[in-house]
Amino acid sequence: MPSHAGVKAHLGALLRGSSDSAGPVLAPVCATLERPEGARRYLLAAPPAEKPGTRALVLVLHGAGASAQQVLGQAYPPSPLSVWLEIAAREQLVVIAPDAGKGGWSDCFASDARVAVKDDAGFIAALIDHAVARHGADPERVYLIGVSRGGWMVYRAAVEIPQRLAAFSVVLAGMPLPGRSPAPAVPLPALVFGCTADPLIPYHGGKHWYAPPFIEPVRGIEDSVHAWRALAGLPDTPEVLRLAAGDPRGRTRVTRYMWGQAPDGMQVGLYRIDGAGHAEPSRLKRYPRFINWLTGLQNADLEVAEAAWEFFRAKRAGPAAAITG
Repeated sequence: MPSHAGVKAHLGALLRGSSDSAGPVLAPVCATLERPEGARRYLLAAPPAEKPGTRALVLVLHGAGASAQQVLGQAYPPSPLSVWLEIAAREQLVVIAPDAGKGGWSDCFASDARVAVKDDAGFIAALIDHAVARHGADPERVYLIGVSRGGWMVYRAAVEIPQRLAAFSVVLAGMPLPGRSPAPAVPLPALVFGCTADPLIPYHGGKHWYAPPFIEPVRGIEDSVHAWRALAGLPDTPEVLRLAAGDPRGRTRVTRYMWGQAPDGMQVGLYRIDGAGHAEPSRLKRYPRFINWLTGLQNADLEVAEAAWEFFRAKRAGPAAAITG
């Protein structure tokens, strides 16, 4: 007969998931920024004041139906991107999580009319200006990461305000089909995470047969990576690294592909996560099992925020991010 503790642990995994930390975390605070559409909310985590321009800035964009609170671990369910609060404490970063607000992001699928009413790329640019002016952020070390629909918002920002970014990362989101939205014109270091069994955003592109009519087809994850690699003029052959498997049943596996050799230069990378679903990979932040029944398996072979920081940390906007094959 199962013990009381065993039953309690099983129910906890089923309903709550788990949220562990490997070290100290910064506590985010709520703030607002006035924009033409009104006051916009965001969460800010910043270490004690230092000299201006000395800290990297990371902006974290939540997915559809979520919030700044959820993506930074202040609301249910636990988000793997909340590990950025640990990285911020350890590396002395400024972390900002904007709230999309009513209607979600004006992302790369948004109409011109929607963007005219709610310009989220402009909101991100204004937050960067604010962090540089008020929180000592280095304008040459600004990094943007988003998950799912937040990833679609990252793609739009990378096209519209590339000069403000040193690098970006997209988790679980393919680009729009060619011709659907403006194509990128300025190369940027880019890191993409894609799961081959994603039931919401197909890894190989298009749309699932069961998706509602208003959902638009997307480019495949690898095709999206190719668009940025081709723009950067990087070589065809990547460096390939297969991560050690943490699942004894071998249900998910991670392979990293990296084009470009210099960590402080132009690189484009892909983490292909075979067998996993619409869930950010993480060891520390585990979604409840009932959510996994809907979204698919969650890989635990890497920490998505740590992998993104490893990619970001040496990159700078401007000459330091020039193409280096």
